[in-house]
Amino acid sequence: MAKCCTKVCVTGGSGYIGSWLVKKLLGKGYTVHVTLRNLGDKSKVGLLKSLPNADTKLVLFQANIYKPKEFEEAIQGCEFVFHVATPMQHDPKSIQYKDRVEATIAGVRAIADICVKSRTVKRLIYTASVVATSPLNEDGSGYKSCTDESCWTPSDLSLTYANDYVLEYTSAKTIAEKEVLSYNEIGDAKLEVVTLACGLVGGETILSHLPLSVQVIFSQISGNIFDYYQGLKFLEELLGSVPLVHIDDVCEAHIFCMEKPSMKGRFLCSAADPTVKEIKTHLEENHPEFTIEEKFREEPETR
Repeated sequence: MAKCCTKVCVTGGSGYIGSWLVKKLLGKGYTVHVTLRNLGDKSKVGLLKSLPNADTKLVLFQANIYKPKEFEEAIQGCEFVFHVATPMQHDPKSIQYKDRVEATIAGVRAIADICVKSRTVKRLIYTASVVATSPLNEDGSGYKSCTDESCWTPSDLSLTYANDYVLEYTSAKTIAEKEVLSYNEIGDAKLEVVTLACGLVGGETILSHLPLSVQVIFSQISGNIFDYYQGLKFLEELLGSVPLVHIDDVCEAHIFCMEKPSMKGRFLCSAADPTVKEIKTHLEENHPEFTIEEKFREEPETR
C-alpha cells in the first residue's frame, strides 16, 4: 500500500480514539480527511493542526452525525473510512430522530451508503463497543461459557447497575453494529466492513481533558464523580468482567484492519478482563499514594 498516495477518512477526529488514530495515521504518511462537528471550535481544530505532518497531510471537514449527508465531501476520494464518531448525547433540537439509538443507526447506515456510492472506498472500519458483546443468556439467568464474536447483547435486559443513559448507549451500539455488518451480506458487495468491539479504553491522550473511559477506569480513586463507578459496575454486570485495552492498541488494531489486503467481519479488541475488585487491588498495590474510599471496598463482584 502506497501510504503517500492513500487517502483515509476518520469521523469524530477530535475524540479520544479519533484524535489518537489521526495522530498515528499522519505519522505513517497517510493523507487523512477528518470530520469535526464544528470547524469553528478553535481548540479542537488547533489540536489536530498541531500534529506532526498535519500541515501537508491533514484535511478538515465539518460534518454532524445528525446530518449524515455532510460526510459525503470528506469521504469522496478516500480508500478507507474509519467511522469512530457516535452520539454521546441526544441533540434536543433534532426533529429527525427521537433519540440516540435512531441517530446512531441512521448515521452508520448513511456512512456505509456514502462509502458504497463513492466508488473509491474499499473498506469501512467501524469502532464498535464491547457493550454489544454480552455473554449473558437471553433471559439474563447467567453467562455463556465464553465471550467471542458470536455474542450479542440481549435486548430488554434488567440489570442492577443500569440506567437510561447506558441502556440507550448499549442498544444504539448493538443495533448499529449489526446494521453496518449487514453490508457484507449484500450480493456482489463492493464494500468490505470490519467492526472492532473495543473494551474500555485507557492510556495517554493528546486531549486537554481526561477522556470519559479513563475516568470510568479510575472511578474508584476519583470518588465516583458523576456516577462513573456505576458505569464500571454496569460493564462487569453486563460482561462478567471489565474488558480493558490501551489506546495505542486500539488504534494499531484499526490500522491493521485497514492495511490487510482483504478483511471483513467482527472482531473483539481488548487486552485484559479484570473484575472491578481486581482493578481495585491493582490500584492499591501499585498506587498506594491514592486512597480508595471505604464505600468501594465491600462491593460484591457481579459475576
